[in-house]
Amino acid sequence: MASYNRMPPEILRERAEIALGRLESCDLCPRACGVNRLEDEQGYCRSGRFARVSSFTPHFGEEAPLVGSHGSGTIFMTGCNLGCVYCQNYDISQLGEGREVSPEKLAEMMVCLADGGCHNVNFVTPTHFVPQILEAVVEAVKMGLTVPLVYNSGGYDSVETLRLLDGIFDIYMPDAKYGTDSAAKKYSDAPDYTRIMKAAILEMHRQVGPLEIDKDGVAVRGLLVRHLVLPEGLAGTAEVVRFLAEEVSPETYLNVMAQYHPCYRAHQFPELSRPINLREYAEAVAVAQAAGLSRGLGI
Repeated sequence: MASYNRMPPEILRERAEIALGRLESCDLCPRACGVNRLEDEQGYCRSGRFARVSSFTPHFGEEAPLVGSHGSGTIFMTGCNLGCVYCQNYDISQLGEGREVSPEKLAEMMVCLADGGCHNVNFVTPTHFVPQILEAVVEAVKMGLTVPLVYNSGGYDSVETLRLLDGIFDIYMPDAKYGTDSAAKKYSDAPDYTRIMKAAILEMHRQVGPLEIDKDGVAVRGLLVRHLVLPEGLAGTAEVVRFLAEEVSPETYLNVMAQYHPCYRAHQFPELSRPINLREYAEAVAVAQAAGLSRGLGI
């Protein structure tokens, strides 16, 4: 049974209603565009009143504790509140591939994934669709959903919005993309990223604590952080892992990711126009270990 199953239905509905109200002058994410998404006005994320979904499917390429033996039930949300020049899913995040879905349809997707054996329902890039997801959770509970929910974000999340998810999402999997704001501004159009990301991860950890894994190796609750290694140390790995080890917890489960390759607009930036090499990746893992992190790492 997931946390949301223990929440009184009226509280769950109230959370959804509060979140929906914030769409009228949207401040769901740190950009606080102020557009009226209830009237389908669009801000930075190019999203309106209803959720948009690119795909939903069992995924076996996620982190091992999420995948288990039956896969993670991923739902790829369209749009994003970041502008990463190297995004590997840019057709979804930047070009808008996807279709509008009602709360009931989104709930049906969730239940379909769970009924198919997935260990969890994993919302990929959910930040700008928190109200719509909460609406769908209300419906999915009525349909019998009981698997944990995963909040799989870019780390550019509002603490106020995250608090609406307390007691609903069991697993948080944010990116910790950068250790410096200069890189965040240049490559993701987020000049205040490090402050926002750190506050968000601290709130996520407050809610769910370190990652908990059952006897079958499957995550049931907790925080799992991703950090993508960029060429030439541009991601600022040392500061990211220092923060996680010293300010969050040395028990933080960290996936140091090696799969960077130039996508989307990366070739416009010479320093990003090549994959990372083995030395760069090994150095990033070593820095994380030296900071005191030992869970996850090179997954």
